[in-house]
Amino acid sequence: MKGYRKVLIAVNGSKEVLQQGLNLAYDEDCWVTVVKVMPPNEGDLHLTGVKNIGDVLCSGAGRAISQFNEVAKSEGALIKTRLEEGDIHKKIVEVAEEEKCDLIIMGAQKKRSLMGKIFGDNTIGKVISQAPCPVLVVEA
Repeated sequence: MKGYRKVLIAVNGSKEVLQQGLNLAYDEDCWVTVVKVMPPNEGDLHLTGVKNIGDVLCSGAGRAISQFNEVAKSEGALIKTRLEEGDIHKKIVEVAEEEKCDLIIMGAQKKRSLMGKIFGDNTIGKVISQAPCPVLVVEA
């Protein structure tokens, strides 16, 4: 790589993206921030037997952060984790700007249907076009 100092790894739930990103960052001795973006919670959601839906939603996010920390520990890396809510591509770009990152690492799905490629929201393309730094896409 090219002497990057700060790397942002945007995870979509795949541990592979995190592991590949950490391996790349380790070679460069970079500071690593890992971001997981949750889509915004729109409208009211009522579930029978659930008193506080916020706790339910946050517990899933908490598990994800715990998994990221476990992967980082197994790789011998120290990471900063951020959990964000909002439009995925906008939040990734926003975090990269706030953290002053030199590189964004994202994962692309290996198997994606032709219809998904044509009509999908193309988060990666949006991040690439708006990012303040280079974007590296790895297969997940």
